[in-house]
Amino acid sequence: MHLLHAEPRSSLYYRYEVFDPWLPSQHAGPQSHRVVVAGAGPIGLVTALALAHQGVACVLVESERQVCEGSRAIVFTRRSMEILQQVGVADQVSASGLPWRFGNSFYRGQRVFRMEAPHDPDDRFFPMINLQQQFLEEYLVDAVRQHPLIDLRWGNRVTAVVQDAKGASLEVDTPEGPYTLQADWLVAADGARSPIRSLMDLKLEGASYEGRFVIADIRIDLPLPTERLAYFDPDWNPGNTILMHREPHGIWRVDYQLPPGEDPEDALKPASLKARIDAQMAMIGHAGVPWEMDWCSVYAARALTLPDYVHGRVLFVGDAAHLLPIFGVRGANTGFQDAQGLAWRLALVVKGTSPESLLNTYSSERVAAAREIIDEAGKSTRFMTPPTRGFRLLRDAVLSLSLTEDFVRPLYHWRTSRPHEYTHSPINCTDDDNTSFHAGPGHGAPPRNVQLGPDDHLLDHLDHQFALLWFTDANAMPADLQVAIREMRDRGIPLRVIAVGRGAPVSGADETLNNAAGHLRDRYGVTASGAAYLLRPDHHVCARWTRLDATRLRAALSNAAGLQGA
Repeated sequence: MHLLHAEPRSSLYYRYEVFDPWLPSQHAGPQSHRVVVAGAGPIGLVTALALAHQGVACVLVESERQVCEGSRAIVFTRRSMEILQQVGVADQVSASGLPWRFGNSFYRGQRVFRMEAPHDPDDRFFPMINLQQQFLEEYLVDAVRQHPLIDLRWGNRVTAVVQDAKGASLEVDTPEGPYTLQADWLVAADGARSPIRSLMDLKLEGASYEGRFVIADIRIDLPLPTERLAYFDPDWNPGNTILMHREPHGIWRVDYQLPPGEDPEDALKPASLKARIDAQMAMIGHAGVPWEMDWCSVYAARALTLPDYVHGRVLFVGDAAHLLPIFGVRGANTGFQDAQGLAWRLALVVKGTSPESLLNTYSSERVAAAREIIDEAGKSTRFMTPPTRGFRLLRDAVLSLSLTEDFVRPLYHWRTSRPHEYTHSPINCTDDDNTSFHAGPGHGAPPRNVQLGPDDHLLDHLDHQFALLWFTDANAMPADLQVAIREMRDRGIPLRVIAVGRGAPVSGADETLNNAAGHLRDRYGVTASGAAYLLRPDHHVCARWTRLDATRLRAALSNAAGLQGA
């Protein structure tokens, strides 16, 4: 019997709500469903919402009865905000969070590097925004509870998984005992310690680094901007690194590296926490400023991934699929891209439009993304926490030279998380005009947002379907293109047609964007009427043409949906 502590968690700034558990005795009827998502953290919640927006119902099971303990993930990137916009919670995050774009590195009291993330008027969102994970989970839970296609079950823990070619049988424990849940597909979004991954005896590949960090959230009034602050080799923590971030509600995140061999339990004792945080405040010129501890934990840097995210009828996303170092805000931000990339494919498979083999392209794309991130994160991690004497000598040389030499300072760059470009994805079109474009997003790239008006951007007009951006000076789409579009829709492929024209509606399009000034054309490298971009439901580019015709559109959509030869 799965019994949970029912008292709300304590926090200086967040009021926890304890949700009633879902009990099998209160819900008669067969427990057989097309999709079950295990884990109602940010990634599981986004996965469930993305599926629901595709018209696919799911059961979302969560072993806890309240949102996460502590702030945990606090930095969300522009691309994550675009994904959160797609599932309907970006406005709440923007209203509550603290946007920022600068990062600073300090050594011996001197700022030796200042990172500036790019930002221009075409961007709806800032490069980064800080918000505690509890608030994000609250917004997502509210959206889930309002959606009729999602059945959220608190206090339900998956304890066994048995699968065959047709689905998975789950043993689920509750406060009144277990029940069996049948699923055609199981999405494992159950976090870093993933019980489902353990039940299936799957092993992560990669590296675990020796460096450990204490993560402490404190309430304190500091007159400092919302920027990333990194301190290297301070006197009070020699050879190690300290990070600081401002959070909403008067909270500051302080991450400090522990000396080798220190016991994590000892590091979390009140006396140890107080001595080190006091030393950090003194070092930055704020000795004696009163502070209160809200939450703390110990973190170990790991760069690991499953070699495959598809295991029969079980699909892995987020930390269940990979564990990434915090340096560069990669964890949740990478998981959101997993959720978005999986949901549209799984929806096509569940609806019978696409074959199950389409899911393999999810795995190949996201495993490649994880490996790229691990490679970049490894560089940052080795600089932040040198794993060997040789790396430490190199890092210390950079620190010393950076006091006087500009050329070494870019080595402090922390390689911020960025969306992966699926340049070599098998669902990219093989016979389009990608190489003929001299600007704009290419094969596999995420979309380039474009400001269309005072509070109007291109991505505001994209939803959970394929999107055909057709650039035209005409007042109607050619008849053969309209026929091809109807045929593909009849085959079950969701497609939204957006004409980019001169202001008047374009017949045959679902919507016409006024581009009389040509700015959208310029950003997408379009030089002549009749050009087009095909965006996947996760908004990545899978084809672009200098001039589109019906045959090429059919081929590109069939390929992207895994229907070649069907």
